[in-house]
Amino acid sequence: QVELTESGGGSVQPGGSLTLSCEVSVYYLSTNAMAWFRQAPGQEREAVACVDLANRRAYYSDSVKGRFTITQDDAKEVVTLQMDKLTPEDTAMYYCAASPFRLRVSSWWEIGEYNSWGQGTQVTVSS
Repeated sequence: QVELTESGGGSVQPGGSLTLSCEVSVYYLSTNAMAWFRQAPGQEREAVACVDLANRRAYYSDSVKGRFTITQDDAKEVVTLQMDKLTPEDTAMYYCAASPFRLRVSSWWEIGEYNSWGQGTQVTVSS
């Protein structure tokens, strides 16, 4: 397992932006895909975005496509989620996750694909 530390959460008004960062400590080279999930109160944890670290291919959930961007910085071992045009529906605890598997189109959103998780960072969007 790898150690993951999220940062960058906070409160923002609708239409605003936030940038979340996930620092990967220990065994970055054993990680093949990184993802962001989120969980709102009373809701199941859902995948938001994923990136394959080898080919930088990224996938997004329909709810964030066109508004969120996931990127990686291999030198810093950090994966970033840029979130724009935020809405109240984006309010949730956001979690970074690491997978030892290459990203798969058929299953990238499945929690079981990931074996390491961060503690989460809260994102609140309200006026």
